[in-house]
Amino acid sequence: MRPDTPAETTPHASHTAEAERLERAAALYPEDAEQLLLQAAAHHEVAGARDRATALYDRLLALPAEQPVLVRALKAANLWEYGHEAEARAIVDGVRLAAPRAPEPWIIVAEALEAHDELESAHSVFTDATELLVGDSANPPREVRPLLFGRHRVRRLLGADHDARDELADRLHEAPVPLDELHDPNRLWSLGSDNPAELRAEIDRLRAELGTYRAALSRPFPVAVLHWPEDELTQLLAAHPALTTEYPSHEAHLAAVESSLRELAASGTPHLGTVSATLPSYEAFAASEATPPTETSLLPLYATTLAARGRAKAWPPAKEGACWCGAGRAYGVCHGV
Repeated sequence: MRPDTPAETTPHASHTAEAERLERAAALYPEDAEQLLLQAAAHHEVAGARDRATALYDRLLALPAEQPVLVRALKAANLWEYGHEAEARAIVDGVRLAAPRAPEPWIIVAEALEAHDELESAHSVFTDATELLVGDSANPPREVRPLLFGRHRVRRLLGADHDARDELADRLHEAPVPLDELHDPNRLWSLGSDNPAELRAEIDRLRAELGTYRAALSRPFPVAVLHWPEDELTQLLAAHPALTTEYPSHEAHLAAVESSLRELAASGTPHLGTVSATLPSYEAFAASEATPPTETSLLPLYATTLAARGRAKAWPPAKEGACWCGAGRAYGVCHGV
């Protein structure tokens, strides 16, 4: 959610200008308003305009937000940074009670607690989150692994002995420097040393840690296949009948999506996913490209744009997970058969 460019190298005015640009874009593209306003709030935070960021979070919470728990978590972290500790703590408690099934809200509130030396509380949040989202899995999805790494870091600061989850975090950690070294509370002392060997060792550790973060940031967004929910496809064909040749029926469309994804997987294409289309969003995109909506070459470009905005859902789902088609059945007994 945070811009990649650190505040030290980008003037605050630039972040403010970018935030205002994103706010204008949100007014033009209401279907993408949540994502755009979250990015705008992040720029306001980096620029130090935390009151403006809070105003955007409040605006999002007044709407039917897709990710209200995430918005509340971001608001809590932001409030804490400019003196509203009591309100931030109340929101953190609410996020914990909501028990979200996505890792991001847990990570945000746990790291906010950790940043303010609430290590026991941060450890409790990380532990609750790993119990819920990792469970007994020996190979949890990549997106939940930061919970294990964060829990390991906080336990290292607390001086706690390794437990089974710490060992799992060690095994999943991909950087050449072990987690115990990266999370050593005494590491920072070496930065004040006059010993060149100690300084060199610390620089090597920091480079390894930075390499891990850069690898995560550079991970490509999914190669996405466009999925039209049934009601949206009905509206699309009513508005643009020429696309009937592309979409003869909803059943045929769903079969084509699954078939395309399997062919891509068989060819070795990584990072596959689906993106759900809506008619207003598609028409707005066509207008922005100055292309008629009936132009079929626009459809994959629209899917790529949605994926780049973070709207893709990874494919394939777990066999017992919900099918991507939205039918409400498990993938293993739906399109995963």
